[in-house]
Amino acid sequence: MKHRHIPKRRVAMAGAGVAALVAAGVTFQTANASQSPSVHGAAEVSGASGASGVKTLSASAAGKLAATLDRELGTDAAGTYYQATSKTLVVNVLDEAAAKEVREAGGKARVVANSLADLKGARTTLTDRATIPGTSWATDPTTNKVVVTADSTVKGADWSRLSKVVEDLGAKAELNRTEGQFEKFAAGGDAILSGGGRCSLGFNVVKDGEPHFLTAGHCGGVGSAWTDQQGGALGSMVASEFPGSDFALVKLNNGVGSPSVVNLYNGNGQVITQAGAATVGQQVTRSGSTTQVRGGQVTALDATVNYGNGQIVTGLIQTTVCAEPGDSGGSLFAGSTALGLTSGGSGDCSSGGTTFFQPVPEALQALGAEIG
Repeated sequence: MKHRHIPKRRVAMAGAGVAALVAAGVTFQTANASQSPSVHGAAEVSGASGASGVKTLSASAAGKLAATLDRELGTDAAGTYYQATSKTLVVNVLDEAAAKEVREAGGKARVVANSLADLKGARTTLTDRATIPGTSWATDPTTNKVVVTADSTVKGADWSRLSKVVEDLGAKAELNRTEGQFEKFAAGGDAILSGGGRCSLGFNVVKDGEPHFLTAGHCGGVGSAWTDQQGGALGSMVASEFPGSDFALVKLNNGVGSPSVVNLYNGNGQVITQAGAATVGQQVTRSGSTTQVRGGQVTALDATVNYGNGQIVTGLIQTTVCAEPGDSGGSLFAGSTALGLTSGGSGDCSSGGTTFFQPVPEALQALGAEIG
């Protein structure tokens, strides 16, 4: 998979003259999908219920309901996802009693065989027995399985080992292939440069009252200096986490503008007001310095990716959004909500592919920063 960086200058420029906003939504719970339902961004909550009692919800409202039901159902909850076409929340449960509770709350209940504990156990088995470069796995609530993906480099003995592990997991896992190679992407969406490498700027943030920006951890180490495409000095990296996680924090130099805006590459920008969690089925947008603005869908959460050479990153958002080298660190967002930082993936924006993102809320919490 590739990592992508973005330059700080772009962000500063966006602050000066960008205005347009893009409507979208927020997501909820954890999951991965090899084939998840098509979901649009945020729609307004209508509060209406159909004959079945299932409520029509926006993506953000569905996320809140999912969190509530997850707490109330406890071990009977087995994953959630949003159906954009019907604007409903689907909740996987283990028995009819839990299904009744979901229906009474306005969700669409679906009784499944595998509990979240079962699927977590399957992921542990994969970590123990199949940590192979060029592989990833995540829990897919739409199939109630752990979906394992292997890129084109997984061959021979590695492919045989991976296939056997997945086969032994039975109905708890499935194995898929993806074109290309998982790599880190190195270039919210402006190009940032350091030592000859290019990544993309993710989001401008505030830490201890001072302006900073987020990008991918694989883009550089603590102390590295960053400039924009015009050679203007932006600042120095003061924190970097990779592997394990994939985020970094650059402190801006005095006088460098830091608007909370993502470059839309059309003369406008998307104002960012908050950070939020992604939801499986949610429609999202990415901005990066190589391929600019691209859209797609969240297919899984809490994904594990093996980039090779011991570089394993966990807890990622998996999407159908394409990306290419130089897009690393760039912004994943839904409307005014920051969701993720581009980490890496396979394929490109000509043939399509799978791209993974570091969740922004986790990065902000670890760094003690906030959107601003």
